[in-house]
Amino acid sequence: MSQPRKPNPARRSERSRQAVLDAARDLVSELGYAKVSIEAIAARAGVGKQTIYRWWPSKGAVIFDSFLALSESEEGMSLPDTGDLEADLKIVMRATVAEFADPAFEAPIRALNTEIIGDPALAAQYREKLAGPVDEAKKERLRSAQRAGQLAADADLDLVLEVLYAPLYQRWLHRSGPLTPQYADALVEITLRAFAP
Repeated sequence: MSQPRKPNPARRSERSRQAVLDAARDLVSELGYAKVSIEAIAARAGVGKQTIYRWWPSKGAVIFDSFLALSESEEGMSLPDTGDLEADLKIVMRATVAEFADPAFEAPIRALNTEIIGDPALAAQYREKLAGPVDEAKKERLRSAQRAGQLAADADLDLVLEVLYAPLYQRWLHRSGPLTPQYADALVEITLRAFAP
């Protein structure tokens, strides 16, 4: 007679963690950040509050990890590199504009930005785990363009990224205009003119 198999705590733990992340993301999208609580996340995920506090110190940290989980990939981060910088950046910027215009993405990222403003530890975690690696992937694509003579060899790559993305973030943050593919293309064209070889 075989012994009943014991549940694998690691598998159960990962299922609970994923349920919490999914619940946090769903609740922020449905209710907005201010109305989401650890209790609500726990209830939606089917776990106890103590489970959440074992892994995360605050609601902001749970929201951040729920957002980070969307962007994680086993292959690492990279931008398209077809040899045509303008075409590649337009693909990336159109996708970015579409994400920021999508209510399912927009609510959690607004919530995350709200938390980052008031939480220096969360801001540092955001820079380390998300913004830093994403910016490095973007800069690697820009370095490739510099080597190919498509971007000024002496261009400050941090400044290139700021010129490309800051207008988009401002428009999104202040809701001052539509986020369209045409707007994304215009940002790419202006940036490439500014940093032409």
